[in-house]
Amino acid sequence: MADPGILLVEDSADDVELTRIAFDEARIANPLVVARDGAEALDYLFARGVHAGRDPAALPALVLLDLHLPGIDGREVLQALRADPRTRALPVAVFTTGGEPFDAETIRALGVTACLRKPVDFPQLVDTVRRAGLPWRVLGPAEA
Repeated sequence: MADPGILLVEDSADDVELTRIAFDEARIANPLVVARDGAEALDYLFARGVHAGRDPAALPALVLLDLHLPGIDGREVLQALRADPRTRALPVAVFTTGGEPFDAETIRALGVTACLRKPVDFPQLVDTVRRAGLPWRVLGPAEA
C-alpha cells in the first residue's frame, strides 16, 4: 500500500521547489502532491473538476496550507474542509512565511491542526520539517 500523500497548497513555484527539497533532505517518505491555489486544492480533495477521476476516499495524510493564495484563500479552504464530514478531521497545517501577518487564534478557531512558519533560510526549513514531530509525519528508512 502506498504512503498517503501530503497535499501542499502553495502558489509560489520557488516555495514548492524548496519544500520538495526540504522533504527529501528530511527523508519524509510521503509523496508530495501540489495544488497551486485554493480552488485546485478543493477540487483535489473533493475529487471534482480535473480531479474527478481520483478516489475521494484517498485523502492525504496532511494538508500544508499557505494562507495567502489567489482566488480562494487558505482560510476559505480551511472553512470548506471543516464544513464537510469527509474532511473535517483531516490534519491541516498552516505553512506560511514568518513575515506574513495572520491571527493564529482565528486560524485555530477555524480548525487548523498546527501553525508552522516557513523559515527564510533553507537549512532552517529542513530543520523545521525534520523537527516538526507531528503525528502524520512518515520518515524514510534511513531515519527509522
